[in-house]
Amino acid sequence: MTEKVVITGNEAVARGFWEAGGKVSAAYPGSPTVSITDTLMKMKEVDANWATNEKVALEMAIGSSITGARSLCVMKHVGLNIALDPFMTFTQTRTKGAFVLAIGDDPGLTSSQNEQDSRMLAQFANIPVLDPATPQEALDYTREAIRLSEQFETPVMLRIMSRLCHARGVVVLNERKDSHIAGFEEDPSNFCMLPPYSNAQQYFMKDRMENLAKFNETYHLNTWERQGHDTLIITSGLVSGVIKEIAPAADIYKLAMVWPLPVEKLREAASHYRKVLVAEEMMPVMEKELKAGGIDCEGKKFFSFTGELDFEAVRHALAEAGVITATEPDVMEPLKTVDRTPMLCAGCPHRPVFDSLKKLKATVVGDIGCYSLGILPPFQVHKTNISMGASLGMVLGMAKANRLAGIDKPLVATIGDGTFFHSGLSGMVQLSDIKENITVICMDNRTTAMTGGQKTMTTNELFSDDSKEAPEHYVSIYNIVKAMGLEDVEVVDQFQVKEFHKKLKDAMKRPGISVIITTRPCALNFKIVNPPFYVDEKICIGCRSCVNTNCPPINMQKYEGIEALKSHIHADMCVGCSVCSQVCPVGAIKPLAQKKEEVKA
Repeated sequence: MTEKVVITGNEAVARGFWEAGGKVSAAYPGSPTVSITDTLMKMKEVDANWATNEKVALEMAIGSSITGARSLCVMKHVGLNIALDPFMTFTQTRTKGAFVLAIGDDPGLTSSQNEQDSRMLAQFANIPVLDPATPQEALDYTREAIRLSEQFETPVMLRIMSRLCHARGVVVLNERKDSHIAGFEEDPSNFCMLPPYSNAQQYFMKDRMENLAKFNETYHLNTWERQGHDTLIITSGLVSGVIKEIAPAADIYKLAMVWPLPVEKLREAASHYRKVLVAEEMMPVMEKELKAGGIDCEGKKFFSFTGELDFEAVRHALAEAGVITATEPDVMEPLKTVDRTPMLCAGCPHRPVFDSLKKLKATVVGDIGCYSLGILPPFQVHKTNISMGASLGMVLGMAKANRLAGIDKPLVATIGDGTFFHSGLSGMVQLSDIKENITVICMDNRTTAMTGGQKTMTTNELFSDDSKEAPEHYVSIYNIVKAMGLEDVEVVDQFQVKEFHKKLKDAMKRPGISVIITTRPCALNFKIVNPPFYVDEKICIGCRSCVNTNCPPINMQKYEGIEALKSHIHADMCVGCSVCSQVCPVGAIKPLAQKKEEVKA
């Protein structure tokens, strides 16, 4: 029995895994792929898991795969960097249970620190890549990846772009075909990658890729739309849909499997055309391979190497290549809107931390998370932002360089709880026995807030014993850091603004390593709402101290009968964190309940 629904590409991947009899999935949350796991967690037949980082997620899925379970591992493109060590060795083995690696690439860097092309890592690791173009293909290709994985005993990469992850489309749903888990069978030559065994596996990988290339020569999901034009466009994924919408005077060869390429088939196809173009987002992976195979083609000469190949970008490229007539862009005039800097949520516990760091003029090494917004106005406290967990190693390197240069300047590193468990533990251990002046602020808001509020190891502390989600335990960052041998460790409530500011200032003056763990949870994820505050315009001096906390409910406005601008708080947005009231130098910000009592009186 089939059913048609409108779902996103992410939901389609989850559904495809479920329909194919998928058993175990593991992921680390990272845009654009988060909702794949969110969706799988609602499917009782699938054991879906959030892991502490991508390496652990990959290893969990490897474990279930070698036990015979159809397995899925999900992450964003930069997450594969974290998982690369087990990935590069696991791909040498003959997979037992199907293994699909769903990777969310991000052309245009809509939510990422770089724009790497995961196809290149698949080439490096010798595994095939499927590149869906629509939500329907996302479902179909996920099922196909399961089939190919078992047929060729290989992990299969499903490369999905940010736009496809979030795009919606009509998808035909089918029933689930359950699968059997055979159980783990000892096979040292396959699962113990020591040199005597792994040397032999190199030949297995070589044969596997050659067999996949031959298979791709006649793969039924590849399509060649022949209409008698003298130009051929070789493409895949989302770009193929854009090209079809533009409808150039060209035939289109759309590839479903973009690695390994069916070079012989494409060489034969190219021989029928005067001009061959390769349209692919990001790196010229297909173009280089085709040129190496002796096929005369052009790609990045016309198509951008960075950003999305959207309608206008593709139309411009095709016009430059002489495939369509250059015309003025037929686009709507963009709406005129007021620019708004991305900002932390109302009641965000990171705000008082940044406010103090700015006042102390600290040199701050930042990390990845919501707190990356500390780079932007009005705080502008973070001076670096490289990768997950990098703040701890980087601040140590900076401190050592400062010492050698004779620069006596305290340094601060910030790291969230999710990032601390993801890749900060090893950096923290490295800091445990040095003399440089470094203050580390672990901002424990009890959630992976940036990607939608997934649990961290400290989340469980906030559940009461009578909760239906009551934990058996939770992990304490304080206990972990103390166990590492660090003595100068404090747990501080950053919403006690003056006390926090003083403790941070004192910590920055002390030699050696100081660790401050802030404790307030994410206001958005835990729906924290306290009675709101208001501004007494008669007392307010318009100094903007409250505005500089960058809280969304606060702005400057005119009051009747008062010439100068004064601050104002939108009560319906305020969650009553009280930070603005504490930073006000004249006591003009008060609980709204107090105003109501005064009116009654």
